[in-house]
Amino acid sequence: MKTIILGPPGTGKTTTLLNLVDQFIQQGVRPKKIGYFSFTKKAANEAKQRAVDKFNLDEKEDLIFFRTLHSFAFRFLAATKEGMMRPQDYRDFGMKCGIPIKAAAYSDEDGIFNSDNEYLKTIEKAKVKGISVLEQYDRNEHLLDIERDTLYLIDKELHRYKQERNMKDFTDLLLDFIDKDMSPEFDVLFIDEAQDLSYLQWQMVRTMWNKSKKTYIAGDDDQAIFQWAGADIDHFIALKEEVDEIKVLEQSYRIPGGPIHELSQRIIANVSNRYDKVYKPREETGVLKYYSDVTQVDMSEGQWLVLSTAHYFLDDVKELCELQGWYYQHRGKNSVSLELLLAISNWESWRKKELLTNLEIKSIYSYLGANVAPGFRDGKTLHSNTKYYLSQCQEEHGLLSDKVWFESFDKLDTITENYIRNMRANGEKINRNPRILLSTIHGAKGGEADKVLVLPDLTKAALDQSDKSPDELHRLFYVATTRAKKELHIVSPRNYERSYSL
Repeated sequence: MKTIILGPPGTGKTTTLLNLVDQFIQQGVRPKKIGYFSFTKKAANEAKQRAVDKFNLDEKEDLIFFRTLHSFAFRFLAATKEGMMRPQDYRDFGMKCGIPIKAAAYSDEDGIFNSDNEYLKTIEKAKVKGISVLEQYDRNEHLLDIERDTLYLIDKELHRYKQERNMKDFTDLLLDFIDKDMSPEFDVLFIDEAQDLSYLQWQMVRTMWNKSKKTYIAGDDDQAIFQWAGADIDHFIALKEEVDEIKVLEQSYRIPGGPIHELSQRIIANVSNRYDKVYKPREETGVLKYYSDVTQVDMSEGQWLVLSTAHYFLDDVKELCELQGWYYQHRGKNSVSLELLLAISNWESWRKKELLTNLEIKSIYSYLGANVAPGFRDGKTLHSNTKYYLSQCQEEHGLLSDKVWFESFDKLDTITENYIRNMRANGEKINRNPRILLSTIHGAKGGEADKVLVLPDLTKAALDQSDKSPDELHRLFYVATTRAKKELHIVSPRNYERSYSL
């Protein structure tokens, strides 16, 4: 028996799936006979942790089949890290073939291949789609100019390179898993984030559900935004012809009623091929605001998620945050390093006659510059098991200042100093995670915030792609607008001819 569970934004899809896991365990199904597989490591780990907490299970013993599809193939094929293609192997291959390759690797998060080389990206996309590289080339989806004959030769040479070294990549593992029909038998099989699976991953899933008594396929076609990486959303939608039941989760616990919900529904109604579904927003009415310029947006309070189609569109927001003294995070990095902020906090505590460890003092010394005497700046005279007062370090360990941090941190540039002073004056909690997160829409999928700011600017590549496949862009901005729990803020684009109309 196969069931599709459609989970619109914020409808509690993971909770629904784990409630089903709970029911089956209570009915006597052993956890090891339950398979729970997800597109991303984040989702798989979240499901695993919830199951550990809710059912008091042992993660390593009971939940061995709560994982991503690519890690499942890696485990069951007894693959080793040494036998997998690494970034340096791709660089070596590039040197031998005379093509520049600086970056090439599979993401540990979702198994997606990323590279700065268009030939490698095209080869990978063909593999996950189950077509030849020349057929993929003829679809004209590549972003940079590449030669058809050269692509064919590089594909053959890469295959030979891996064979000679007995190495594989994650896509090779999926192919092997399918070919060898490796799946164990499950009483219950869960496939989460199904809208993001590629054609090749669907073939793997089919070998798994052929050996399962019950299968639940969960996802939301409206949130399918990884077609650029080979996601086969049409396959997911076509499953309605062969499953026994389709369930729609009908209540969103995230999206407020009123203009935010109405805008998101107008956007998704433009998609031509989708599951028809209706769900209710929360009773609370959301706030929708438009601005002509990003400088008009007041982000001085609350949790914010700022979304764009490309990282460079976020530069103006970063500049605004730094000018206003707002603490933010971008690409996994805080606007000021945690090490520096801790050093400042520790310095001020030290001035109040608190004791610090040698490691805390060494960190402070790295920012003091000329305010530590030569010969003491590396902190080698400090003992590892001893705590010190500031006065002791002045007397014995070369410390030459006891003034406020912005007068003592000699190696700190003026711009960073003023930014930190402004943040502290604004009451920013700089000892916690930043309250403003800057991200691409793809990077924030699954995330949410009380206040969301969307930049509708498009890259030329995205605009060109939308001419061929407009549904993908509609889904992308549907995802962006459905991250907001209370307020949605939209800024006018830099160029109306290269933007998405919101």
